[in-house]
Parts: sequence; C-alpha cells; structure tokens
Amino acid sequence: MMYLLDKISNWYLKRAALPYWCMLLLDSLIIFISGIFIYYLFHRGLQTMIRFPLLSQQLLVYMVLGMVGFRVFHTYSGIIRYSSFVDLQRVAMANLLGMLLSCIAQRILLYLIPDFISLSMLQTAALFVIATVLMWGVRVLAKILYETATSDRKALRVLIYGALNGGVGLAKNIRSQQPARFVLKGFITQEKSLRHNLLMGEKVYYVGDNLESIVRSKDIEAVLVSPLRINEFRNDQRTQDALLAAGCKIFMASQAQEWNEKSEDYSNVQLHEVMVEDLLPRDEIKVDMDSVGHELTGRRILITGAAGSIGSEMVRQVAVYHPASMMLIDQAETPEHDIRLLMQKDFPDIEAKTVVTSICKENRMEQIFRDFRPEYVFHAAAYKHVPMMEDNPSEAVQNNIYGTKVIADLSVKYGVKKFVMVSTDKAVNPTNVMGCSKRICEIYTQSLNKSLSSVSTTGDDTNKPTQFVTTRFGNVLGSNGSVIPLFREQIKSGGPVTVTHPDIIRYFMLIPEACKLVLEAGTKGHGGEIFVFDMGQPVKIADLARRMIRLSGVKNVEIEYTGLRPGEKLYEEVLNEMEGTKPSFHEKIRIAEVREYDYAQVSKDIDELIEISKKYDDMATVKKMKEIVPEYKSNNSVYEQLD
Repeated sequence: MMYLLDKISNWYLKRAALPYWCMLLLDSLIIFISGIFIYYLFHRGLQTMIRFPLLSQQLLVYMVLGMVGFRVFHTYSGIIRYSSFVDLQRVAMANLLGMLLSCIAQRILLYLIPDFISLSMLQTAALFVIATVLMWGVRVLAKILYETATSDRKALRVLIYGALNGGVGLAKNIRSQQPARFVLKGFITQEKSLRHNLLMGEKVYYVGDNLESIVRSKDIEAVLVSPLRINEFRNDQRTQDALLAAGCKIFMASQAQEWNEKSEDYSNVQLHEVMVEDLLPRDEIKVDMDSVGHELTGRRILITGAAGSIGSEMVRQVAVYHPASMMLIDQAETPEHDIRLLMQKDFPDIEAKTVVTSICKENRMEQIFRDFRPEYVFHAAAYKHVPMMEDNPSEAVQNNIYGTKVIADLSVKYGVKKFVMVSTDKAVNPTNVMGCSKRICEIYTQSLNKSLSSVSTTGDDTNKPTQFVTTRFGNVLGSNGSVIPLFREQIKSGGPVTVTHPDIIRYFMLIPEACKLVLEAGTKGHGGEIFVFDMGQPVKIADLARRMIRLSGVKNVEIEYTGLRPGEKLYEEVLNEMEGTKPSFHEKIRIAEVREYDYAQVSKDIDELIEISKKYDDMATVKKMKEIVPEYKSNNSVYEQLD
C-alpha cells in the first residue's frame, strides 16, 4: 500500500507534472460541481443543502476515481493549449472509465455503509456527460485564449487550398507554430459538396466562387497549398490567376513528395513562397530509378558537359547510385570547379575526376578514354544558344557536330556499353543553326548504331557493340541562360520584360525530371532509338512574363515585344511531319520513327562539313548543313536565301 501511495505521489508531484496541477484540480472541481448540479436537478435546493456534507463524500470518491481515468488515458500527456480532437477523445474515455468505476464503487459503499448517499445510475451517467462537456469547453477556451494572446500582428491571413486530409494537417501545423506566421481564415476546395461548410471553425470556399472578390473582402494575404493538392493547383490556372490578380501570395510545401494520404505528421512541413516555376502546369513524372541504379552501380561513368544545367544534375543523380568511378568533363573552368567541390562535399567516397578540356580535342579525349575505359557515356556537352550559333555556325559545327563525332567514335573504339546523347526539340524541322547541328548529331549516332548492329554477329553480351541512344526534349526550367532567370533580372531592375512575340510558346520541364528521364531512357534503350519526352502543356511566354510580374509584387513593369530573333520559331516541335512515334517502357517517353541514313554517306558528308567550317565561311557552312538536313529551313535569318 505504501509503495502504491509513493508511486502515485511521485507521479503527481514530480517537477515535469507540476504545470498540469491546475488542469487536474480544475477537472476534479468540474466533477464535483457537476455532481452537485445533477443532485440539485433531481432533489432541488433544500435536499441538496441538507445532504451536502454526505453528498460531498460521495463526490470526493468520484473525483478520485476520475483521476484514475485521467491517468489511464494520459489526458495530461499533451500540451493543453495545443489540444486536438484526439485529446478531447481521451477526456471522454477517461470520464467513461471514471463513471464505470464510480458505479461499481457506490454499490460496494452502499453494502458497507447503509446510510451512504448514492446517485442513481442515470444521475451518475448525467454527471459524467456534463463533466465531459465542461472539460472539453475548458480546453477549447484555453486554446482560443492562447491563440488570441499569442497571435502575431505580422502573421499573414491565409486560406488553405485543399480541404480534409493534407489541408487539415497543414492547418493544424500553422496553428501550432510559434511565433505564428499565418492566421487561418478558411479553405479552398475543388469538391463542390464541401462548399460553405465549416472546417476547424473556418469557412470552406469552392474554386468556382469569385475567389478574387473573397480574397479582397476577407483581407486574405496568402494562400497555402496543401502538399496533397499541389498537382491540382498547378493545373488550376483559373484559380491561380484569380489569386494573383488579388495580390495574394502563394506558398507551397518544399518536400511534398514525402506526404501521403495516411500521413499524420505535419510537424516538419517547410513552406516557401512560390516562384513561377512552381506554378507551371505539369503532371508528376514517376521514373523507375531503382532499375536505373541497378544499371549504373559499380560502373565507370563519363559525362560531358558535366558543369552545365543538365550535366550537373546528371552528375548528382548518377552519383547517388555509387558508380565505381566518374569522369566529368567540361571546358568551363569555374562551373567545373563547382562540380569538383560538390563531389568532394556530397560524394567523398566516389572516385571522381573533373577535367577542364574541350570534347573537340581529339588527342586529349583519346587519352581519357584509353585510361578511364568508360562503360557509360552521357553526352550533354553542346553550344545551345540559338542567336549565338546563328552568328557562329562554324563554331556550332566544330563543337556540337565534330565534338559529338569524336566522343562517339572513341566510345566504339574503347568498347563503351552505352552512349546516351542529350538532344533538343529544336532539332525537329530546324529553323536555326543550333537545331540543325543537333539534328546532324542525331543522324550520325543513329546511323553509326545501325552500322555497328549490322556487322555484329556475336551473341556474347561482353562483346556487343556500343549502343547509341538519343533523348530529345524541350526547355528545362532554370537552366543557364533560359528565359525565366532573364525575366527575373529584368523585373528586379524595373523592366521592361522583353518577349520576342505575343504568341510564342514553349514547353518546359524541371531539370531533375528531365535528367531522370534521360537516365531511364539511356539505361533501358537498346540502341538506335530517339526517345521523345512528353513535355506536357505548352506555356505562352507572354503569360509567363505577366505571371512573374504579378508574383514579384513590383508595380508598373511593362512587357515589350522585340520581334522573333534570327532562327527562332513561334512553336517548338518534338517530331516533324514525317515522323511518328511508338510507345516505350514509360508513358512519358515515346520512340520517334525517323528516317534512317546510310552511315558511310553520313560520315562522308559530316567530314566535308567539318572541313568547310574550318574556313569560317558562314554561308558555305550553312549550305552544307542544309544539304545534310533538307528539312532545315531558316526563319528570320540571313540564311533564308539558301532555301
């Protein structure tokens, strides 16, 4: 008995439990007062006053038994001001247990003490129901008072896009933050059945309502997007436009991929104010990276253009799978140094060599292939800026075409298992030098693959010829020199934002997504394929500029139309009119059925083109390019006279 008393006293009196004494005493007092109230209802005032001393004895027993329920269901294990539905449920269960124990106890006491004043079963049940409601009210009141007292005037008034599931979890998270960043004022839902309902005490609005008017009338400053509704929000252009038009900020979760429908842990959610890249409509792309990792683990990997936008992301993604060693080549010294530091910091256990050189240096490339003996080559090195290559066609030939030929030929000579080339949608029906140079690269590697396959007779996997795979996609978000960083700088400087044409459209993809598709296509391709990526919905560049201006909050920034640049198209394509596609192993990847070329003739034509380029006669160089690629028709360019 003494041991039990010591244990109880130690639990109630230890320092960690002291802050809950007030709630314990208050809950006990609620049981006592509820008992007096119930007795008064059944027996009125006179009987209550006469029997008050004896009634108090019974209610003290109920209080003690109520404490047993509190202990069993840990009603004080949480923080009162952060009470949730689960905490209220615990209070109800504790009182239910207290009621059952009280009913048993009073039967025993009546047997032992005949004149013991007892409540009936109905009165006892009513007592604990009233006590439960009052305890709930105290907790809700404490929560409201705490939120009111600690609310920060700087906190943004927000709506949450997405009701139920992730939306409620996000709401709980922001209400528990200290100091408060956000004050919840409602929800936005795509489910019409939830319209005008109350959720966590706040109104639910439907996306079809006049959201711009609602935001303005309620002084809403921001909208938080539930991590489970990010893809829906990206494709809900109407809602985006309404919110931006009302001057509303938009926040998204940084790590939405870790959320799922069953998740209840919202404590680590990191919200960031969106950039325009976050709002571009696109579907989530799922890639079988396990199979990619199976192919690359323990391999020797060579990546050209390793310091570029695509190349550097491929370095990161490949390194995750612990290749035996990596050879990273780029001619840009400072970005290549950044890659060197990245590998030393994030992947110190991987043997990685960073080489500053050009892929056009055949002797240097020969030495690298001879010493390193790569098994996989990912070829991302290229000059890519359309206006620059339009002014420098000879350089485009010598770097893009000759450089690719050097790397491809060495891959064959030194037994590379697979050569994966990164191409572009500008290679389709090219209207500029850059696009045509990449199309010629496609033609060379595909014809080389066909030539090797036709002379290969061995069935031994170890002696199979190099497999050449091409991947073709459009613009990647945030790449060096792309339109989004340019617009961002122009807005920062007060404008104008320069757009070449009101109707120009482009396809966009995230760099990590593009690289994952490159890796999957490269590792699963069998050689000779040109893989075309589904780029999703096209984006009108003028709309992109307007959205960036609204997101920035900067006023009076104008859009200026400058006219199409030499060689620029209004609409990019990933196939020409003569090409069809067939499905592949991934719903976002198709295989282009393109015209096939004879390797001997292609090799002869490319050698002639390279020799012509060394004379730096732009017209002669472009003329030969047009002979190799008849569908190359210049647009808004001095080379139109050659068509």
